[in-house]
Amino acid sequence: MSEQSGRPRRPAKPYRRPQKDPVRILAFEALRAVDERDAYANLVLPPLLRKAREKGDFDARDAALATELVYGTLRRQGTYDSVISACVDRPLREVDPPVLDVLSLGVHQLLGTRIPAHAAVSASVELARVVLGDGRAKFVNAVLRKVAQDDLDGWIAKVAPPFEEDPEDHLAVVHSHPRWVVSALWDSLGGGRAGIEDLLEADNDRPEVTLVARPGRSTAEELLREESAVPGRWSPYAVRLAEGGEPGAVEAVREGRAGVQDEGSQLVALALANAPLDGPDRMWLDGCAGPGGKAALLAALAAERGAVLLAAEKQPHRAGLVAKALRGNPGPYQVIAADGTRPPWQPASFDRVLVDVPCTGLGALRRRPEARWRRRPEDLEGFAPLQRSLLRTALDSVRAGGVVGYATCSPHLAETRAVVADLLKERPDTELIDARPLLPDVPALGDGPDVQLWPHVHGTDAMYLALIRRTP
Repeated sequence: MSEQSGRPRRPAKPYRRPQKDPVRILAFEALRAVDERDAYANLVLPPLLRKAREKGDFDARDAALATELVYGTLRRQGTYDSVISACVDRPLREVDPPVLDVLSLGVHQLLGTRIPAHAAVSASVELARVVLGDGRAKFVNAVLRKVAQDDLDGWIAKVAPPFEEDPEDHLAVVHSHPRWVVSALWDSLGGGRAGIEDLLEADNDRPEVTLVARPGRSTAEELLREESAVPGRWSPYAVRLAEGGEPGAVEAVREGRAGVQDEGSQLVALALANAPLDGPDRMWLDGCAGPGGKAALLAALAAERGAVLLAAEKQPHRAGLVAKALRGNPGPYQVIAADGTRPPWQPASFDRVLVDVPCTGLGALRRRPEARWRRRPEDLEGFAPLQRSLLRTALDSVRAGGVVGYATCSPHLAETRAVVADLLKERPDTELIDARPLLPDVPALGDGPDVQLWPHVHGTDAMYLALIRRTP
């Protein structure tokens, strides 16, 4: 009995150690790597999952949940930031990044999955206790309880401005893209609200894994024997793993006879390879070859015709990746580390030239969702001189009657048609040729003569291609 109150003291609650959840801890580690090191989730996550499986912590369901938590959180980060902002009493920039990552994982479980609300909050608080400490776990608990009071549609109605008042900001919040990216994609796409909403939704879908059978070494028929494999939509060498299969489990991929390659990239290589030439067809060049997907397909196609591919890549470590991708090619080829703007080869040496130039990567946001938050409008100014210089060198490198393919994994007009238009004005010895007939059976390719592919229309990355013939 207490002498002061006369009441019995309650025994102190024993301290309960936080429960470690390997799935959510791994997802948190992946998000921290993306945030701290500017890493890409598609590069960070596989080794983390492999290590967890080796330790015996994970089964296939655990790996699937961890993958969904990481990619779902990254894809919807902008929307979730708006929701979290409405539930905290300070600017979001004043919330410590590790705390924000735990909150974002929790919000995704609450608003983007079927995990029951009580379980989502409880698991997130336990994660916070493990990685942040008990003090900040209380903050996480308070915020997530506020978030749990409504569903995603309800929160969007609260935090997104009406479309009629500010259409771009409305779409940015609803579909989790920076406003400037929404504006740029809308300009490139043209049309009304339906098209841009379809595109932004497609950017937030999980893409299927697409394989390429490298000619002379593998076939689509071989790859179709894999579980859950279905034919590609457009490329005769494409096979899709519809259930999100593991490419490393495919024998032909392990042996380098097949690879992982988006179907849009395959179509770019095929269109260049099949473009009509005036004169011989012996020497091909991939002037920006890293990491080697297009180069491997081009080298195999060249070998079938008795042609030779030179694959050039400025960065030595990326040139090594190209060499690995081409190893075992049935015909002759060469890989060199060389700057495509200051080439070591003689002018007019090639019959076909591909330059898939460095760009903002806005066409691959399905596979690299975090890229949308890293890019800035001023990045376009940094890429512009390099893109023009690489195309200029490519046009110098091809002989009269030969063809250059200019490609980007971005639909931004400043990286596509503006670059091509500038170089055509500068070079009277060039002409655009119609790329559309070289993508047979692919619908909705626009007015031409260049081609823009779209995730929501073609199921590919938003690849751009212009084919330019060097005239006498």
